[in-house]
Amino acid sequence: MDDQSKAVEILREYQLFRRREDTQPHMSYAHEKERHRVISEGRVDEIEQVMAIPPDGTMGILSKDELRNAKNMFISAITLFTRSAMDGGLPEETAYAMSDSYIQNGEACTSVREIDHLYQKAVREFTCAVAEKGKKHYSTVTENVIHFIHIHLHEKITLESAAQKAGISPCHLSRTFKKETGMSFVDYIQKERVEAARHMLIYSEYTISEISEYLHFSTESYFIRIFRKYMETTPARYRKYYREQERW
Repeated sequence: MDDQSKAVEILREYQLFRRREDTQPHMSYAHEKERHRVISEGRVDEIEQVMAIPPDGTMGILSKDELRNAKNMFISAITLFTRSAMDGGLPEETAYAMSDSYIQNGEACTSVREIDHLYQKAVREFTCAVAEKGKKHYSTVTENVIHFIHIHLHEKITLESAAQKAGISPCHLSRTFKKETGMSFVDYIQKERVEAARHMLIYSEYTISEISEYLHFSTESYFIRIFRKYMETTPARYRKYYREQERW
């Protein structure tokens, strides 16, 4: 065993010893799972009830500095919330944008109380984001195509490429997709790109032009037109409105 592995083992045994001596068991996995279940199922109606459940143990110790420890625990929690939200159907780009924003804001906090407030906000916001998405049940083919669209929003997506991935003809895919989703293949991609753009406007500092280019809109003016079609406002006004609301 090398020195580094030995040091890790010694620290692990010491932490277990301290917890036994202080009769302070680590918070159980079951307790954590309740919050992740609420997020992955988008159960907005259960948020307050689950948040009110007292912890059945102590949090981990990831740093001797109290504030740094709180930030490290917060990063761990946000990572799990992000995975739970994606399990609940939230697109990867949206979930990762939210994750990056929360972690960056967490790093800017100057007290444990601020971290705790941000943590509670994150639980609510990830849950609401999943609920808004409203995970629906489609056929395996359509589910696979939707997943294909979500992970390629920043690339050129064609009916032919999606059909090839699904192993069916473009005509069959076009008919099946519209029948199940109620939208044409092209309209669905537009809607999902606008949804991704909406979250990038909220949770990132990318410019309108950068978001347009990243999400593969042909031009910035076309992006603005499509965004207005679905959101009834421009990207710039949407970002401004959200940030004004945040200040209140």
